[in-house]
Amino acid sequence: IAARAGAEVTVLQRGERMLPQFDPDLVGWLMEAFDGMGVDVRTRTAVTAIHRAGDIFRVEASSDAGQETFEADLVVHAAGRRPALDKLDLSAAEVAVEHGRVKLNEYLQSITNPAIYAAGDAALVGPPLTPVSSHDAKVVAANLLEGNHAKPNYTGVPSVAFTSPPIAAVGMSEVEARESGLRVRIKSERTSDWFTARREAEQVYGYKTMVEEETGRILGAHLIGPHVDEVINVFALAIRHGLTADDLKSTMFAYPTGASDIGYML
Repeated sequence: IAARAGAEVTVLQRGERMLPQFDPDLVGWLMEAFDGMGVDVRTRTAVTAIHRAGDIFRVEASSDAGQETFEADLVVHAAGRRPALDKLDLSAAEVAVEHGRVKLNEYLQSITNPAIYAAGDAALVGPPLTPVSSHDAKVVAANLLEGNHAKPNYTGVPSVAFTSPPIAAVGMSEVEARESGLRVRIKSERTSDWFTARREAEQVYGYKTMVEEETGRILGAHLIGPHVDEVINVFALAIRHGLTADDLKSTMFAYPTGASDIGYML
C-alpha cells in the first residue's frame, strides 16, 4: 500500500525468502509484483539495531554483503509476537511450558496442572492464526463447563497474507502432498489472462492445487491474486468437510466473481 502511494519501501527479511509458510512458486510470483511496485526486498538480511536521528531512523542490518545501514522516515516491525507468559510465573502453579507455550493434552488442558487450560498463541498446538484462537476458546469453554470431551480440529485452516496482491493457502503443501504416499494430481498455472485478473489490471494471478487421484479429495490449494483472500475459504470448506474436486466443479458460482474460477483450478 505504501509503495503504491508513492513511498520508497525496503523489506528486510532474515530468512532465505519471504513468507516461508506459503508456496515458493507463488511467493516468487509475488516478488515479481513487489518488484513492479518498486518494493526492494532484501533476503538473508537481519536487523541488528535501530537508532533515531532527529526525524529519521537508521536501521543497522547484517547480510552476506556485510553490515549495511538503511535510513527511513518510518520503520515497521513485522516479525510477529510471542505469548507474554513470563510474568504469569506459571512455574509456581507447576504449569509446564515448552518453547514459550503451555504444554497441553488433546483437550487443551495443561499436562501438569489439570486446573489450567490454554487457547490460541499460548497453546502449543494449532497454527498461530486468529480464527484458531476463537476455535480453541470454544473447545476450552466446553471442557471447563462440561468436562473434557471437546478436542480442537485444525483440518482445513486457511491462511492469508494481505499483500498486494494477496496470497493464500490451505491444506497440504506440494512437498507434503508428494511425501504423503498418496497418488496426487498437482495442477498449477499462472492465469494473468483470466478475466478476474484483467478486469482489475492485476498482472499476478495464479494457483496450485493438489487432488488425490483415487478419491478426488482436495488435499491443498495455494492461490495468489485478486480476491483469493475470499476464494481460499471455499477450498477450506471443501478440505474440512471432505468435498471432492467434482463437487466444486459442479457447483455454479456467481459470475463474475473470484469463486467462478474454482472449477478451472481443479
